[in-house]
Amino acid sequence: MCTTFDRMGISIMSGTMKHTCLKETQRINKNPPPSPFVKGGLFPSIKRGFRGVYSPLWQRGVRGDFKVNTIFLQMVFIFLFSLIPFTLNAQEYMIGEGDLLRITVYDNPDLATDARVSGDGKITFPLIGEVEVNGLTAIDVEKRIAKLLQDGYIKRPQVAVFIAEYKSKKVTVLGEFAKPGLVELRGSSTLMEVISGAGGITVNAGEMLYIQRKILKPESSSKEDVTITVELTRLVEKGDVTANVAVFDGDSIYLPRAAFVYVNGEVKTAGAYKITKGLTVLRAITLAGGFTPKAWQGRTKIIRKTEKGEVEIRTKMDDLVMPDDIVFVPESFF
Repeated sequence: MCTTFDRMGISIMSGTMKHTCLKETQRINKNPPPSPFVKGGLFPSIKRGFRGVYSPLWQRGVRGDFKVNTIFLQMVFIFLFSLIPFTLNAQEYMIGEGDLLRITVYDNPDLATDARVSGDGKITFPLIGEVEVNGLTAIDVEKRIAKLLQDGYIKRPQVAVFIAEYKSKKVTVLGEFAKPGLVELRGSSTLMEVISGAGGITVNAGEMLYIQRKILKPESSSKEDVTITVELTRLVEKGDVTANVAVFDGDSIYLPRAAFVYVNGEVKTAGAYKITKGLTVLRAITLAGGFTPKAWQGRTKIIRKTEKGEVEIRTKMDDLVMPDDIVFVPESFF
């Protein structure tokens, strides 16, 4: 083996041995050995799962490519940081009826238990019997069980509580959701999280969403209903975080179907089109592909339903349309 002390090839040897050592060092730098991080060793699964992507990255990192290592570490930190909200929600979540708790005690596998919270807010645990857990967080339950076990059963027990199923906190979603019904909440939840839990919204969803909530009246024990209105386009299309309001247990969320305008006659694609805020006659015709060469643009009219029946209205291109209007473009005689 050739031993050197710096990149200049200085060693305790001299003459021919020193020249040979320098050449050997240059050869190794030019053709480095395969990375131990890829060929089995510490990270064999990375090579198997990401062949051709991470293997060069690790090889460059072993040779001292600081830039590549930095990029990889940033990717890892971003992934780990994305898990923080889920951890915080689990820590803040108040346990209630129907939740399933998975409880383990270190070095005591016989005490591993899956316990469902009963209607009176209790679970049953080996050795100690019933434990009141309603309104507690997972960390609070860990401390309570550890204290009970320490009282004559286990010396300094290490208890871990994991919420396997969230069943006690729910909201009701109705209307134009992909999966309307009950959505379970996991700790502090927002409107976007509920929409995701309901499978998203349908293509026929309107622009306004309504949250009905019961709150306590000031200086009273009775509750009253309040309605919170959210402009969905601000949240979904514009990414306005102020519209991503908090939701709470017992809320009812309703997303009505959008209103439609019907465009017929001499347009390229006649049909029904969703009414958005500020939709004019001209924009509705544009959604329908525009006028055909035979269109009599100046004779465009709206057929509108009223209490007295249908009426025909001569319209201008900048007039606003109303729900269930029929925009009709007649054929020109010339």
